[in-house]
Amino acid sequence: MNNPDYLSIGSRIRRQRELLGYTREFLAEQLAVSTNFCRDIEIGAKGMSLKTLINISMILNISTDYILFGQENENSFEPIINMLKSCNKTELKYLTEIIKYYVMSHRKKQLN
Repeated sequence: MNNPDYLSIGSRIRRQRELLGYTREFLAEQLAVSTNFCRDIEIGAKGMSLKTLINISMILNISTDYILFGQENENSFEPIINMLKSCNKTELKYLTEIIKYYVMSHRKKQLN
């Protein structure tokens, strides 16, 4: 069995944390760990317990499989889907409008 790729695991955690607009301090507080420990996880210097992995998964709204193993292909929508899952109804309504206008604008450019 291969050793865990702590650098990639930490990178996926950091990327999702930043996509959600969470600070490292916020994540550390939610996990009841030190900010330094969060930093060490994100830079791949340390691993984490199963309990911490599960808590990170719940707080960042990403699967433990994604944290541990990453995306299978470059076209995965996992990061976008995870951001959408964290939005409330009002935010989703606005995002739907933004996406609709973006797609319409992009399609018009392709036609010209």
